[in-house]
Amino acid sequence: MLSASLPVARFPAWHTHPDVWFLLGALALLYVRAARVSPPSRRQALTFASGLFALLVASDWPVHDLAEGYLYSVHMVQHMVFTLVAPPLIILGVPGPMLDRMLGHGGTRAVVRRLARPVPALIIFNAVMVASHWPAWVDATLRHHPLHFVAHAVLLGSGFLMWMSIVSPLEDMPQLHPLAKMMYLFLQSILPTVPASFLTLGSTPLYHFYEHVPRLWGLSALTDQQIAGVIMKVIGGLYLWLIIVVVFFRWYAREEDRDPDVLTWDQVERELKQLG
Repeated sequence: MLSASLPVARFPAWHTHPDVWFLLGALALLYVRAARVSPPSRRQALTFASGLFALLVASDWPVHDLAEGYLYSVHMVQHMVFTLVAPPLIILGVPGPMLDRMLGHGGTRAVVRRLARPVPALIIFNAVMVASHWPAWVDATLRHHPLHFVAHAVLLGSGFLMWMSIVSPLEDMPQLHPLAKMMYLFLQSILPTVPASFLTLGSTPLYHFYEHVPRLWGLSALTDQQIAGVIMKVIGGLYLWLIIVVVFFRWYAREEDRDPDVLTWDQVERELKQLG
């Protein structure tokens, strides 16, 4: 139900965010410079570019404008890109030697190695996810731009830590066994359903900021919040389960290639025909 005091908003007019372009451009230049020493494959370069493009989409017009001034559901999409989409693409796009040189062999590497282990990463990622949806924190970040930047940096950092166990190219931070990967991703898909349930089943808006913004597409603050909960619970869960399926079939294919003694059904049929 629309409030009489809040006008129905028009879609935000196009404009760019120079700070976003500057930061992502700097990352691209650093990658190109590092590629001179540790050249990536064509596939890795395209994957890294896809990760940067995902960050650009989530941080620039119109997603940024809709998320910060109109709809919490778009804010949720933005957070999912920062945690679930961009980090694995960027890690997959960085060759092992390049990442090895970036981390060095001092304190930074030791901290990353410790925090990127499955249990700490699982705890950190889900703690950040819960905290990032806490009403007081959300309202504060939306009213103070520097705090909002910090919040997004923390989300992105927690995403990098979480995905290292799945796609790490480093020997001292090895990927989990496929079975452990599937269990790890399963847990990641379950825990976020707690805050998602509060968003979806809530009877009143949790975020005061979004109660006082112009309404877009006739969505009330409560409906917008419920849509955000569905996105977090259903879309986020399906995304992780899709990756679980991919991990399973890749693992199954590798195991089948390693064990030529395992008969397939086609082989069984051929043997039966030969026997008459």
